[in-house]
Amino acid sequence: MTLIAIRNLGVTLGNPLFSNLNLVVNSGDRIGLVAANGRGKSTLLACITGALEPSEGEITKARGLTIGHVAQNVPAALSDTPFYDAVLQALPADQAESESWRVDVVLESLEVSEVMRGRPLKQLSGGWQRLAMIARSWVTEPDVLLLDEPTNHLDLEKIAQLESWLNALPRDVPVILSSHDRAFLDATTNRTLFLRPEQSPVFALPYSRARAALDEIDAAEARRYERDMKTAEQLRKQAAKLNNIGINSGSDLLVVKTKQLKQRAEKLEDAAKPAHLERSAGAIRLANRGTHAKVLVTLDDTAVTTPDGTLLFKTGRQFICQDDRIVLLGLNGAGKSRLVTMLKQAIERPEAAPNGIKATPSLVLGYGDQALADLADRDTPIGTIIRRFDVGDQRARALLAGAGMTVDMQAKPIGQLSGGQKARLGMLVLRLTEPNFYLLDEPTNHLDIEGQEALENQLMAHEASCLLVSHDRSFVRAVGNRFWQIEKKRLVQVESPEGFFASVAG
Repeated sequence: MTLIAIRNLGVTLGNPLFSNLNLVVNSGDRIGLVAANGRGKSTLLACITGALEPSEGEITKARGLTIGHVAQNVPAALSDTPFYDAVLQALPADQAESESWRVDVVLESLEVSEVMRGRPLKQLSGGWQRLAMIARSWVTEPDVLLLDEPTNHLDLEKIAQLESWLNALPRDVPVILSSHDRAFLDATTNRTLFLRPEQSPVFALPYSRARAALDEIDAAEARRYERDMKTAEQLRKQAAKLNNIGINSGSDLLVVKTKQLKQRAEKLEDAAKPAHLERSAGAIRLANRGTHAKVLVTLDDTAVTTPDGTLLFKTGRQFICQDDRIVLLGLNGAGKSRLVTMLKQAIERPEAAPNGIKATPSLVLGYGDQALADLADRDTPIGTIIRRFDVGDQRARALLAGAGMTVDMQAKPIGQLSGGQKARLGMLVLRLTEPNFYLLDEPTNHLDIEGQEALENQLMAHEASCLLVSHDRSFVRAVGNRFWQIEKKRLVQVESPEGFFASVAG
């Protein structure tokens, strides 16, 4: 049954975000919406809800259709509201009074504890706030559910929980979700829409298979374009040759033939369409200054504790060696970020290194945390680059432009940049630091799929030694060559992350 029909839809905000978009949403559809940061995903969802008027085209909805829309941000008016009340308030007043049990049903399905239900949203982590917004939408029993970046701020346990929850929804309720989490898209969708400025292809496949099909189409179009342009060039050369002969011989027949060849060349050139080239949101490049040391960090049964001294786990005797790309696995609260903090301290301040951690003196650290706390909100990108690194104004502007920062963005306070823009600025800072060892805590947060793949490629190409924490399963699988897991208060090496992923999924 068709619930939503989108015909020739387009939105232009300065530049076209998308155009000629055609999509039919049927019962049972689970549609993954894929595009780079700032390329129209949230805009399309807003058009579907009716909150934004498209520049062209139309959206037809089934009579009486109700839509649940979970945006990326929590409304400021709800920040002081307890979790339970925030969900209850989504119901009409009469229904909230007589059917509050609906809230309990939804919260139980999302495994929200009694303690969590009573806490104000502003006291909750970003992940719990996301679940609260999803619960607010679902409690109204919408006919269609729209989710905008639902895995933002979720740890791996909650992502697995959300996957299970989505897959358990009634199959007749279509879901359209935008996400940069490739594994999540594969687990929860059966169709994929790639938003593009000119033509937005749709595949009846989950993300990875759809991406492979799209790459084949793009490659075929590139070959066709190259072939057509080469043929047109040959026709023009033949025309020029015949034209010279015709002029010298006075042959009208050759002049006519020349004109025909030129017309054929023009027709080919006019019809030929270049293959789609994704406009980059900004290059991600890393550096690796290298080191002669084989062992970079030694952990000698280090006790990893909370700041108040509570033991989280012991490391045993472990080594981080050159060319290692170690992924640290563990449940939320197991102590992953705490170990990263201790390693950072040992490298930057060896005289104050925690007991049992020894870093080689030649290490130059490239550190990135998930909050990008190293970037001051009041500073500007141009100010950050000029003050931290030995580059002048012109060079700094060129570097920022290469990272996707327009002239206007370069002068904005960093606190006003989007998450994706801040993430790319953070990557530029890492590159200019020229480290030989990276400590990365959730480095793919706020990066779109293009950015994630670029980071993967850079870590591999530069043979960068690193220890990283990430809930992005695709990133972990692509980058890691060693895996440490925290279990039963011990740090152990495992062959692959798959056992941990399976245990989290339950």
